[in-house]
Amino acid sequence: MTLSMNAEMESMRTPFRGIVSDFRGRALHYKDDWVSGFTSGTGILAPTTYIFFASALPVIAFGAQLSRDTDGSLSVVETLASTAICGIIHSIFGGQPLLVLGVAEPTILMYTYLYNYAKNTEGLGRELYLAWVGWVCVWSALLLFLLAIFNAGNIINRFTRIAGEVFGMLITVLFLQEAIKGMVTEFQVPKEGNPTLDKFQFHWLYANGLLGVIFTFGLLYTSLKSRRARSWLYGTEMLRGFIADYGVPFMVVVWTALSFTVVSSKVPSGVPRRLVAPLAWDSASLHHWTDMGKVSPTHIFQAFIPAIMIAGLYFFDHSVASQLAQQKEFNLKKPSAYHYDILLLGFMTLLCGLIGLPPSNGVLPQSPMHTKSLSVLKKQLIRRKMVKSAKESIRQEASNSEIYGKMQAVFIEMDNNPNKQSVVKELEDLKEFVLNGKDKGENNKSTFDPEKHIDTYLPVRVKEQRVSNLLQSLFVGAAVFAIPAIKMIPTSVLWGYFAYMAIDSLPGNQFWERILLIFVRPSRWYKLLEGDHASFVESVPFKNIVLFTLIQCLYFIICFGVTWIPIAGMLFPLPFFLLIVLRQHILPKFFSPKHLIELDAAEYEEIPGAPKLSLSLSLKEVESPKVESTDIDSAEILDELTTNRGELKVKTTSFIEERNQQKLQLGKSKRNGPNIERQNERGSKKAVENAQARPRSFVPSESIPRGTWVKPQEKQETPQGAAAARGGLAINYRRR
Repeated sequence: MTLSMNAEMESMRTPFRGIVSDFRGRALHYKDDWVSGFTSGTGILAPTTYIFFASALPVIAFGAQLSRDTDGSLSVVETLASTAICGIIHSIFGGQPLLVLGVAEPTILMYTYLYNYAKNTEGLGRELYLAWVGWVCVWSALLLFLLAIFNAGNIINRFTRIAGEVFGMLITVLFLQEAIKGMVTEFQVPKEGNPTLDKFQFHWLYANGLLGVIFTFGLLYTSLKSRRARSWLYGTEMLRGFIADYGVPFMVVVWTALSFTVVSSKVPSGVPRRLVAPLAWDSASLHHWTDMGKVSPTHIFQAFIPAIMIAGLYFFDHSVASQLAQQKEFNLKKPSAYHYDILLLGFMTLLCGLIGLPPSNGVLPQSPMHTKSLSVLKKQLIRRKMVKSAKESIRQEASNSEIYGKMQAVFIEMDNNPNKQSVVKELEDLKEFVLNGKDKGENNKSTFDPEKHIDTYLPVRVKEQRVSNLLQSLFVGAAVFAIPAIKMIPTSVLWGYFAYMAIDSLPGNQFWERILLIFVRPSRWYKLLEGDHASFVESVPFKNIVLFTLIQCLYFIICFGVTWIPIAGMLFPLPFFLLIVLRQHILPKFFSPKHLIELDAAEYEEIPGAPKLSLSLSLKEVESPKVESTDIDSAEILDELTTNRGELKVKTTSFIEERNQQKLQLGKSKRNGPNIERQNERGSKKAVENAQARPRSFVPSESIPRGTWVKPQEKQETPQGAAAARGGLAINYRRR
């Protein structure tokens, strides 16, 4: 830790070094960023439209929220315009073109606090709100410039998983809060509404509210169902993929269309209530940037205080989104550009402030979703050529080594990676199967099938380019001129979309998973181990999991409580910066380093589920029907390997599997003679030593929860039993 801190301090003494390094690294690939995008042909349109809908819908919802909270000072027009302008600039000049920019919920929250402060402050008021916020953006841009110049991007790793999880949970609760507030307002007269109008009479308000509840929960339910369409049992692969990718925007259209079925001559206009926004060419959308000179010097300097919070918030949010967009599991070949992108973010924040738009920054989960959609595209292109090459070789009755050699040549040619040795290493599993017909870790042999096995063993590849980001930003810009159509959306449908964003963000958040774990009865713990589960479930004592979760809950309550303070609420990013101190200096006093590494891991480490316990009286395994072929596409595989936040899961091995492998090796050695036995014993001892050296490998027996019966060590033949031996969830198996 001391060495890393010294390195960070040293980097801050050499200004501009990070920016220059990032610029030179990306400049080498700038031409290829465009060439590889345009050479993809029409295939690039699929990820483009996918990420467009993923970006546009939240921005429209945030615009409706901002319009309501700022009394119409800002609206959907401004949020769409900001997202489009910043997206176009970043796609052309940005360092990491896979990063998707947009107006995010923290920006909406900050702008709401600033509005509440300005409208009640003498010398500002509602008239100078946007002018004063413009000065806030000027200060924020200057601070972002300083962070980029002095290489502050090096400290982003100080924000560990605990900070990201608390921040994600805060955004989730704010989404739910917004959905509930929106549903309540459907039963009320709006601030700008005239109570004497027919549509605001009690019976029509009540009807509007009931319709709002139906549309809100209708969109929520259908969106959650369509989101998981790839795992459906019915429909073709193409249909399921289409519904999973475009089901949510399609449901917005469906429920909007259904809202017109209640419209008749007997129903007053405005029931159900719909989105209110000025047109892009109205004067209300064009006057923002002319009043900054009217702000007094005192208020200009006061703007520096919220600017500190906004600059820190954007630095954190933008960098985390960039990190998840270029996770190492995506196998990106082009360098990152954290420092340069923060510098560019400063320029975009300055521009947005001057023209009266809320700034855009890197957003989640759209950024890793963009990378994932491009990885599917690149994988399909490589797979198509490799399958074709393998089938031609098989028809020519080529040897296994010749088949693999031609496939490897195709992969290297399309991968465009100058380091051929690393490519060969990544294809080791495919080589093993083609040459020997043997799956890794399995004893049974099977015939090589190009259609099936290339999908299984092909490494993840991403089509790194700028075209998709540029096109989706242009589409968002075109949506600004589609405001007449957007205004048809009922506001209750947008509240349902807020609820959908909240619930959809919970899976994959280990903070939420640990909260649920606390409420699981000990007699049902085995159910957790039968499914895929986080590694800490087996490796960390239950009492430590509870303590860590309670500390995180307490800190979350503090962060959420700050957002309720009328004026000081704009300081809500401050507790997240203090988490660095909490994580590095306070938590180590309550938890051992091994347990803390597991609970606050840099990666989402997951262990495959154990075989389920048979419920039959004979306790014999039930044979599953034989399957002739599988219908799993690469997008479905990536969905299973990715959390809803866009974070790739890292599969690891259960402790009991390691132990069984050691026993298998010893059994083979006894059959093959004493010399081989001695060699395998030495290898087995080394494997045990390695397992014990791992953070998850050993937990004192006294850490097992009191009152829990555990099988004797030599009889623990299941991963559930192994977890108990290591201090994780201890299971008491009983016949009921």
